[in-house]
Amino acid sequence: MAAKTNSSGDRKARIEAMRRAERSRERRNRILTIGASVLIVAGLVVGGTVLIRSQSDDNGSSVAGDSKSTGKWETGSDGVKTWSAKLAQNHVTKTVKYPMEPPVGGDHNPVWQNCNGDVYDKAIKNENAVHSLEHGAVWVTYNSKASEADVKALAEKVKKTPYTLMSPVEDQKDPIMLSAWGHQRTVTSAKDPNLDKFFETYVQGKQTPEPGAACTNGVS
Repeated sequence: MAAKTNSSGDRKARIEAMRRAERSRERRNRILTIGASVLIVAGLVVGGTVLIRSQSDDNGSSVAGDSKSTGKWETGSDGVKTWSAKLAQNHVTKTVKYPMEPPVGGDHNPVWQNCNGDVYDKAIKNENAVHSLEHGAVWVTYNSKASEADVKALAEKVKKTPYTLMSPVEDQKDPIMLSAWGHQRTVTSAKDPNLDKFFETYVQGKQTPEPGAACTNGVS
């Protein structure tokens, strides 16, 4: 019992530390945004021209295949699936065809989906969500087979946990799924103990390509 209490206390302390760091980053970002606004306007003009030329040179295709993500799932004894190949981290502005649903990594949009305990009641773009995973977020997803009670309970948990987000993904295999960069698992309900285990392991976990990167000021 003491060990469990200590683990809970350590996790709360880690979450609080992440919240303090996020608030500090937000203050710095506001200052930088004000100071850089003129440069951004100038950059948009140049960047827009470059983007148009880049898109024109790509044979008119609007879908980017994540060619580097050619691996497969490997399931551990704990039920967590790990993608066997290294996942690409390129920033792209097109739709990406991922080899898994929901995706757990690969090329993604330059702007992340807000993941500071954000709950979305409509589908979000995979490309933005994958960027959130790159920042160390856990993405909770569900489809129409999940019970209303479970969806409500999951939302309450996500809202209390920084570096998490939640949204519906109708095409996923199981009613409730959890995704982190390179890792994924199914849980049976909001009361499944594997839910807490996944959060404890993968929220800003060792798998994170960019630990500490922002989960706010993105797409909301």
